This record gives sequence, C-alpha cells and structure tokens, in this order.
Amino acid sequence: MVGWDSVMAESITHLACGKEETARGKMRGMRSLASSASLATAGSDSKATDDSARSVRVAAWLFVCCALVFAMVVVGGVTRLTHSGLSIVEWQPIVGTLPPLSEAQWQQTFEKYQLTPEYQLVNKGMGLDEFKLIFWWEYWHRLLGRLIGVAFLVPFLWFIARRDIPPSHALKYLAIFVLGGLQGAMGWYMVKSGLVDDPRVSQFRLTAHLGLALAIFWAMFWLALSLVSPRRAAVPGSLRKWAYGIVAVIFVMIMSGGFVAGIRAGFAYNTFPLMNGRFVPPEIFSLDPLWQNFFWNMATVQFDHRLIAWLIAALVPTLWWKLHRAREIPGRARWGGHLLLALVAGQIALGIATLVNVVPLPLAALHQAGAVLVFAAALNVAHALR
Repeated sequence: MVGWDSVMAESITHLACGKEETARGKMRGMRSLASSASLATAGSDSKATDDSARSVRVAAWLFVCCALVFAMVVVGGVTRLTHSGLSIVEWQPIVGTLPPLSEAQWQQTFEKYQLTPEYQLVNKGMGLDEFKLIFWWEYWHRLLGRLIGVAFLVPFLWFIARRDIPPSHALKYLAIFVLGGLQGAMGWYMVKSGLVDDPRVSQFRLTAHLGLALAIFWAMFWLALSLVSPRRAAVPGSLRKWAYGIVAVIFVMIMSGGFVAGIRAGFAYNTFPLMNGRFVPPEIFSLDPLWQNFFWNMATVQFDHRLIAWLIAALVPTLWWKLHRAREIPGRARWGGHLLLALVAGQIALGIATLVNVVPLPLAALHQAGAVLVFAAALNVAHALR
C-alpha cells in the first residue's frame, strides 16, 4: 500500500507539474503574441508617422510654389499696368536670366526696343533711364517665372529620389511642370502679338496666359490640400455642387477680367453702379457681327465683368448661409466659408474703388491679388466638401 500511495503521489505531482508547465507555456505564447502585436502596432504607427511627415514636406513645398505663382500673377499685373511687358523684345530662357551689365549692353537693348511699334507710336523720345524703369518690371516678371520652374523641378526630383512622392503619383507633378513650360511659351506668344503693327498684346493671349497661371495654381493648391487633409467628408451633395459651381464662376470672372485688362475697358464707364447713367449702356451691341462685342467692345466686356460680379455677390452669401445651416460638415468648410465671404466683399469693394478712380496702379494691383485669394478660398471650401 505504501508503494502504491507513493506511486499515486508521484503521478499526481507529475500531472500538476505538467499542467503548470502547460499554463506557463500558454502564458509565454500569449506574451509572445502580445509582444508581436505590440511590435506590429508600433511599426504601423511608425509608418503612419513617416507617411504623414512625407505628406507635410511635399505639401509645404507645393504651398510655397503656390505663393510664388501668386506673386507671379501680381507682378504680371503690375507689368501690364506700367506698360512694361513689351520692353524686352527677345525670349532667351537661359541667356536672358542676366540683365544688361554694362552701358553698352543697356544701349544695345534699348536700340532693339526703339524698333518696336510701342516705342514708335507710344513712347517716342523716351530716354534710356525711362526705358530702364519699364525694363526692370518685365525682367523681374520673367525672372520670377524661371525661379518658379527651378523651385518646382529641383525639389520634385529630390522628393522622387527619396520616395516622398510615390512613383504612381509622379505623372501628376510632371503634368504641372509641363503646364509651367506652356505658361512660359504662352507668355512669349502673348508678347509677340504686341511687337507687330499694334503695340498692344492680344486680349485672347493675355487671358490664356492668365488662365494657365490659375490652372497651375489650382493643381498645386488642390494637391497640397489633399496631402494635409486626405480624408473625404460625408456631406450633402448639394453643398458640393454649390462649392464647385462657385469655383467655376470665380474662374470665369477672372478670365473676364483678363479681357477687361486686354482692351483696357476699365478706363471707360468709371461710374458705379450705373455705366454712365445706364445699367445697360446703349452701345453694348454696336459691333457687327454680334459676337465681336464680347471681346472687343469696352461696354460689353465691362458689363459682362460687372454682371458676373453681381452673380458672385449673390452665390457666395448663399453658400455661406447653407454652410452655416448645415450640421455635419468639416470645420474647415465652415471657417472657409467665413473667409470666402469676407474676401469676396473686400474684392468687390476693391473693384469698385479701382473703377471709379480710373484704375490707379496700387488699387489695380490689389484687385488682381484679391482675385487669386478669392479663387484660393473657394478652392479650399470645395476641397473640404469633396
């Protein structure tokens, strides 16, 4: 019996030890699984942090490029308003980076300008010092265009090398760079139109030049916003349609401003809200055929610009009210609506002041800058509601 009891006790002890070892093994397995899960979570969090940092870097670069395009549009407006755009009669993308460095070079550049219709018909008798004033505006405008190209291309190649930009997205950025090249070519194509018989650039080429700048700004700004705010919001489709529609109307408004500038329609009908005592001037359809009035008739071109401004003055407050009443929309869309409303009010006030004061340079430059800011604010709201 003693032997049997001893055997039973030993068996029970072995069983207990086995169960304990099994329990310890399970605990070790659970700890191992937990450790693996923790490492996986840490790895996932680290990857998400790295991706977020990459997105912020690329977005910051795009926002800087947007700021440069904004400056380009403003400087371009001042160049046009000071009648400086035809002062450089050659397009030399590389050599033209350097301005004249000696008196002989200045004289040679000035002699080339003296052969142009603008000098012969508008600035006859202009001295070299006066020429230098208009030369520098056009020079800085062109130099800024070259700077934008470098500021875009070099970081783009760097980001591609570091894989901050996925190869599958590279085509989007390349398309923007190509648009930039087309913008430069369009600028020279525009200048050439004023180096022939009529010392004024074509309003069609001027508007196309401006439109390409806005398209580049649009593409970079939208990409940058998508990088810093990648999530899509569940918002009513009607709000999205309103926001997208307003972006389109503001774009058309700026294009109509290009035609106003191109034919200098802002120097006529300098009263508001009526146009020389009439809401609709009687000469609005004085040209034949009818379609020419929309591009060459000062009365029609300015009337259209005013009409689109009235439309925006109605649409933007309506969108703002809809955003104010909506319950579940992103906070960015709500404060973006406040900003858009304020900028539109300021832009309309600037437009009226520019008109009634017969287009003074400071107000006209501010008005052109305000147009791009209004466009950016509308894009921000539309992006938040996408």
